[in-house]
Amino acid sequence: MIKEIYRFVNRFTNEFINPLHIIYGVLSYARYMNDLYKYRKMEGAEPISISNIHPCLFERTATTSFDAHYFYQDVWAFNKIYESKVKSHVDVGSRTIYVGILSTITKVTFIDIRPLEAKLENLECKKGDILNMPYEDNSVQSLSCLNIAEHIGLGRYGEPLDPLGTIKATKELSRILAVNGNLYFSVPIGKPKVYFNAHRNHSPQQIIDYFRGLELKELSAVTDDKVFKKNIPINILEKSNYACGLFHFRKTK
Repeated sequence: MIKEIYRFVNRFTNEFINPLHIIYGVLSYARYMNDLYKYRKMEGAEPISISNIHPCLFERTATTSFDAHYFYQDVWAFNKIYESKVKSHVDVGSRTIYVGILSTITKVTFIDIRPLEAKLENLECKKGDILNMPYEDNSVQSLSCLNIAEHIGLGRYGEPLDPLGTIKATKELSRILAVNGNLYFSVPIGKPKVYFNAHRNHSPQQIIDYFRGLELKELSAVTDDKVFKKNIPINILEKSNYACGLFHFRKTK
């Protein structure tokens, strides 16, 4: 127990109280104050009071930063749904920007344990639980759940603790998917382990086994190197540390 506490404190210190991060923050703030002084002296500059000061210190990067898992998975799923030409789609807990943009091409029902209070013409938002979906068996023709199931049962979002949370979530998604319906699903892929209370890693074969009874139409991924690979061999993903598996399943019976 003492060793576990030591590891936690050491990790927290390295990630959140890293001396280099502190030094960089101080230098960035000094640069900000210098820019503020120069700007206020420039001809045509607007009046700036203390209430107008809003430091943005860490955005002078060489390239535009992005989260490869979310960026590529959202593009992948959007394109799949666009090509399917479905008239309606149900999403469970995925990113709000994804469901918002998706609603520009089809009617979207968004289900989340924390209801989204947004209003768009083609978007309906409902409070719901991925372990107890408000749908009959075999009733949803087009369904997505992106980077959600790996969290279920860890308490991160206020849900009850349950070591079988991910497995139960996949069973519920399978239950409501209609015959000939399509499911677009993603989770972190690699060596199986839990990072409490953030998420679980699963091997791709585990996910395929969880959805036993559905046909795997495509396995793509964002690799450890943050590169999108379409139709990637499963053996490559089995050796990953933290990839993002993109699974397209279809219910055939």
